[in-house]
Amino acid sequence: MATRLVNIDRDTALLLPPDMREWVPADHLVHFILDAVEGIDVSQVRVNTRGTGDEQYPPSMLLALLVYSYATGVFGSRRIEQSTYENVAVRVLTADTHPDHDTICTFRRENKALFTASFVKVLQLAQELKLARFGQITVSVDGTKIAANASKHSAVSYQHAGKSVEQLELEVKDLLAKAEQAEATPLQDGLTVPEEIMRRQQRKAALEKARAAIEARAHARYAADLAEHETKMDQRQARRERGEKVGGRAPRPPRPEPKPKEQYNFTDPESRIMKTADGFQQCYNAQAAVEVQSRLIVGERVSQAPNDKEELVPTVAAIAPEAGPIAAVLADSGFYSEAAVKHIEQKPDASPTGTTVYTAMERTGHHRSVADLEKKPEPPEPPPPARIGEKMRHRLETTAGKTLYKQRQQTVEPVCGIIKAAMGFRQFLLRGVQKASTEWTLVCLAYNLRRLHTLNAAVKLAVAA
Repeated sequence: MATRLVNIDRDTALLLPPDMREWVPADHLVHFILDAVEGIDVSQVRVNTRGTGDEQYPPSMLLALLVYSYATGVFGSRRIEQSTYENVAVRVLTADTHPDHDTICTFRRENKALFTASFVKVLQLAQELKLARFGQITVSVDGTKIAANASKHSAVSYQHAGKSVEQLELEVKDLLAKAEQAEATPLQDGLTVPEEIMRRQQRKAALEKARAAIEARAHARYAADLAEHETKMDQRQARRERGEKVGGRAPRPPRPEPKPKEQYNFTDPESRIMKTADGFQQCYNAQAAVEVQSRLIVGERVSQAPNDKEELVPTVAAIAPEAGPIAAVLADSGFYSEAAVKHIEQKPDASPTGTTVYTAMERTGHHRSVADLEKKPEPPEPPPPARIGEKMRHRLETTAGKTLYKQRQQTVEPVCGIIKAAMGFRQFLLRGVQKASTEWTLVCLAYNLRRLHTLNAAVKLAVAA
């Protein structure tokens, strides 16, 4: 019998389906995103209502284009524009129109409010489709380092900037002296003394600006650290007055001057050097709060802090009110501080807020010994007046606390992994903390819609319609 092969005919003209939506399968992600975006109010987007100039692309289409692109790992505006020609699903989404990269980039940069409103609307959609139950929720909180659109090689330390300023001042003096000498050795071809002086003066001004920014940053940090130091000293004094033993050395007072190795980046001055798995990189700290049952992101924000020590309170505050009251917050040891736990669990009048925090007190290994596997009785509650740290240790040693805290590693860490590995988002394209925050909101919005599609929301949405 002769071999049978599929006939590949590129010459015969084909009649495509009259409905563009038939170009991709019915359960494709692009259909779900289009249906979801239809229910989002885009009236807040600024458009030209005078009827002059070129025709404008509908804001709903640009929103859907950005969300679908980010959900499928296409982030650059030029690559998104290219996909409107090459990607069949994107051609369906844009109805075979092709917005240019400048239009796409401008829309992304200027519509933080729209992305935030869309983020909330998607959470409401999840609740309407009964794919998430909000109210008395348990959330897992974590931060992940996302590279900034800046190279660490474009940064300068406070100490090095000072030495460079001194060196430039000496070089300017030498050039001025050379200009006054009639028989001075000429410069290389194409170089002139005035231009070299101007170049060094411009470099000196940039370095002085960098040092001033680092000094202002250090002054702001000093004010916060001083308040924290005074609080700790007052607490130690109060314990002495109660007759309690105060061990350890007294905390050192903070210093107002910048650290010699504190850095300023010329490309994105608002980004910070942070420790990552790939070494020290220029980054932002992207925070996410994930509801443990649905694994939807219910709160997001971007921070400049290189660690999570002071991020628990603002990240919990960033959770959308539409998600309902928070019953429990799960976080790793990097988030723990007595002040943060107290702020979340108690109102200003010391009455409980109804939210319980579960944070590890120190890092622990994943290996469990034989003793860890043995069944143990419930630990006794610490006697009053117990400190927050003692209560937290007891909370995590109980069976209920251990069971609940295990959900942290199973929820928020996979979400960060999906964003970085499956969606491929590892670097911000926009510069500055506000614009990076806009892009992170778009990333979280795209993740939530992708998650809802995985939960078969498209079928439920079609039935509801």
